[in-house]
Amino acid sequence: MVAHLLRLKLTLLRNSVRRSPWQLVGLGIGALYALGIVAVCVAGLFVLRGVEIELAQTVVVLGGATALLGWAVIPVAVSAADMTLDPARFTTFAVPMPQLLAGLALGGLIGIPGLATSLVALATVGTWSRSLPAAAGALVGAVLGVLSCIVLSKVVTTATAGLASSRRFKDISSVAFLIPLVLTGPIVAGIARGIAGSGDFLTGLARALSWTPAGAAFSLGGELAAGSYAAATVKFLIAAATLAGLALAWKVLLQRALVTPPYAGTSKRRTGGTGLFGLLPATPAAAVAARSLYYWLRDPRYAGALVVVPLLPVLFLFQGSQSGFYGPFQFVGPLTAFLLAWSISTDVSYDSTAFALHVATGVRGADDRLGRALACLSFALPVAVLFSVGPFFFTGDWDKLPAVLGLCLGVLFTGLGLASVISARYTVSVPLPGDSPFKKPPGNVAQTLAVQFGGMAVLLVLVAPEAALVAAQFITGSSVPGWIALGLGPVLGLTLFAVGVRTGGAWLDRRAPELLAQLAVNR
Repeated sequence: MVAHLLRLKLTLLRNSVRRSPWQLVGLGIGALYALGIVAVCVAGLFVLRGVEIELAQTVVVLGGATALLGWAVIPVAVSAADMTLDPARFTTFAVPMPQLLAGLALGGLIGIPGLATSLVALATVGTWSRSLPAAAGALVGAVLGVLSCIVLSKVVTTATAGLASSRRFKDISSVAFLIPLVLTGPIVAGIARGIAGSGDFLTGLARALSWTPAGAAFSLGGELAAGSYAAATVKFLIAAATLAGLALAWKVLLQRALVTPPYAGTSKRRTGGTGLFGLLPATPAAAVAARSLYYWLRDPRYAGALVVVPLLPVLFLFQGSQSGFYGPFQFVGPLTAFLLAWSISTDVSYDSTAFALHVATGVRGADDRLGRALACLSFALPVAVLFSVGPFFFTGDWDKLPAVLGLCLGVLFTGLGLASVISARYTVSVPLPGDSPFKKPPGNVAQTLAVQFGGMAVLLVLVAPEAALVAAQFITGSSVPGWIALGLGPVLGLTLFAVGVRTGGAWLDRRAPELLAQLAVNR
């Protein structure tokens, strides 16, 4: 039965490649990329054969623990679990549980991630080929480690199967996965600083991990090479117990999943209430604002833009702490105002064919523009003001606050007005409703870049008076230009905001059917 499951896996993979030539191309590119990484890792592991045992042990254990973590996190975070042999497909077949578990586990080795992990793990035998016991221990540890990676991945994906079938979970996990990517710089720099501050940082970390399920299997070869047979025995028991515990957990979860398949719906029934539509005034602009706020709250494409905003102070504060210069940190507020204001420049494009609702109901263009802008302004204004004031608690340059705050308000109001015009005139290529916020859709890339960068250039020109006053204060040291900027920013910004809403509204009244036709073509 196990062999039959493996043949089934190979047959399904072969048929999927035959059905789509592009999938074969993608598989080839992925295989070449993985082969390059495997070649580098294998060469490095063989080089470690000639270094000190402690250094080789540190690299192997940390690498193995990282691989185990990756197999647990990545399939869920990016919805990349291999479901070629989906357990739910065996619900009506009387496959004995031991054979099903063994077949699914070994089937996990068939594929680029499984083969790459196996090859790199087996290369640790070359690292510890200093003696026969060490090589044998490395081989046993590689087998235990790879199987633990596969089974842990199955445990996590089986446990979250109910959540993974939910669109909300996929949206949240894909957006949340962006956070560590944005913070990669500070994280890496923090680790490097810790290493520089203590030469034994990684060695101590590896030594601690080797006594845990994360690194015990990958430390067997090093312990036997060092002659620590008692420690190797204990760590072998830890690794074996880890694999047995994971297998037992997977068995329990799989038995439950086979009789209670995941349900993507919800048991809650919504009754009564009009939500934001009942809280806001009964006007066309307020109705559009309520609809837009629901988009901001529930559409992951909007959340993908928002998730970066609270990370900006962290990034700029980290940069200032590293260089000792906090000048850029003081301008987090204006930068946030620009990002939030410019986010509605693609509002109509994000609507896709749902924009037909605005066309069919005959909403005035000015009401449409005002409602979308007010929805963004409802949270962008307090956030931008907070981010403008907050940095000065760290720097203490309170005399510069009026200038920065005036620039922030000018950028926010002016940006919302200009974005109201841009989105009424042009459509750009954006992810379709229901798609991942990071999916790159096909479309006119040249037009998209021209519209976005051209609009940003116009915005820089419109906020030039406020920017000039800020520069004047920073150059002369006088607080007078700063206070002028604080007065000019809101006044000029609100004026341009009103002009942008009226101009964008008039443009939308004339071009609404044409915009809808363009959106339908972009699907």
